Amino acid sequence: MAGESDAAEQIQRDDARQYKLLPHIRCPHCWLRFRSSEIVWVARHEELRGDLVLGGDYFVRFRPSRFNVAGEALDARGMSCQTLACPRCHLVIPLAFLECEPLIFSLIGVMASGKSYFLAAMTWELRQMLKSRFGLVFTDADAVGNQILNDYEKMLFLQADLDQLVALRKTELQGDLYDIINLEGQQASLPRPFLFTMRPSAEHPSAAAAEVLSRIICLYDNAGEHFQPDPNMDSLTAPGTQHLARARILMFLFDPTQDPRTRDLCKNVSGDPQLFEKARTERQALILTEAVLRVRRHAGLAPNRKLDKPLLVLVSKADIWSQLIDEDLRVEPHVARGRLPTLVDTGRIEAVSAKVRKFLMTQVPEFVTVAEDACKSVTYIPVSALGCSPEPLTVGTGLGIRPKDIAPRWVTVPMLYSFARWSTSLVEATNGSAAAPPEA
Repeated sequence: MAGESDAAEQIQRDDARQYKLLPHIRCPHCWLRFRSSEIVWVARHEELRGDLVLGGDYFVRFRPSRFNVAGEALDARGMSCQTLACPRCHLVIPLAFLECEPLIFSLIGVMASGKSYFLAAMTWELRQMLKSRFGLVFTDADAVGNQILNDYEKMLFLQADLDQLVALRKTELQGDLYDIINLEGQQASLPRPFLFTMRPSAEHPSAAAAEVLSRIICLYDNAGEHFQPDPNMDSLTAPGTQHLARARILMFLFDPTQDPRTRDLCKNVSGDPQLFEKARTERQALILTEAVLRVRRHAGLAPNRKLDKPLLVLVSKADIWSQLIDEDLRVEPHVARGRLPTLVDTGRIEAVSAKVRKFLMTQVPEFVTVAEDACKSVTYIPVSALGCSPEPLTVGTGLGIRPKDIAPRWVTVPMLYSFARWSTSLVEATNGSAAAPPEA
């Protein structure tokens, strides 16, 4: 047995050299940081169901003592295993987490602000243009975990009948976007992250440094209710928004149609039904205040200390209101230069940010005050997930959109700007577009 154990350890060492494993891993589900050697494996034999943390329908998680020649762990019935999991919450961790550093983007917003529409439009557009314009490969790190978001993309962008009204369902407090587990002796509801890898392609100028530059992007789509100032929404049994404290970038999706002041102003330039019939009203500054309080609490920060995390205020539904700031969002802030990669025009983004800030300051000054008191860096970015107005559904209640009319605007800007400003050299920036005409 000693020889078998020595052989297993040698396989693990060889595997580590082959894949250059990170010394530590951050679980994207419960946010535990642990040594890569502490990761557990997921059994495969049908007799090995009944995990103590996840329940009877799940395969047992285990620390292996035996491996095959391919470096795969063998479960108690001798079956080879390929799936890894967190030692605390026992939820599956994609293999990419062993090799790439994760970047957490936390999206905050009130109910019905359009977070799911924005995420679906953003990831779809990133899939379409990153390779050809920026020389980057953007793929699912966990196709199973991303299934709901992939279904959203399919509903909006891959419909057989492009004239049929469609609508995404509301994100619920419980359901497919959450895992219910037995965490530290209590039942807890954890949000399922959407996980993607971003790495340089062979055409990227930094292709040789792909191992160092590649990143895993973690996105969360919490129900709007999770951000309400309610102690039951931030506890051991409901830690659903604790990713805020671990996030590299905070994004707040501000919905102008849910503030009566901006809503009334927008009625002068748009007949969008979201401005009229059954329009919602929410105090969005209060939601941002609560989110910042949670970040400080879980990060152990002083109550009045500004966060070092950048805050991107994404002002949604810009197709309704962008003419109020005299800005044509049909032109994306990209600068082509005849070779890969295209540059991100951070100069234009920041100039537009100043316009949007001025607009918000005249309409919702308390929101701007909260944002700029919370974070050292705040950027205001207009986005439109749909690029057009929805219509009343022909069946049931609510509003829907015709896929043929969808034309997202600036939805990739938050991600591209974040990489250009605060991350690796995957995305290059320019401070102005004078050197070359912007791409349409």
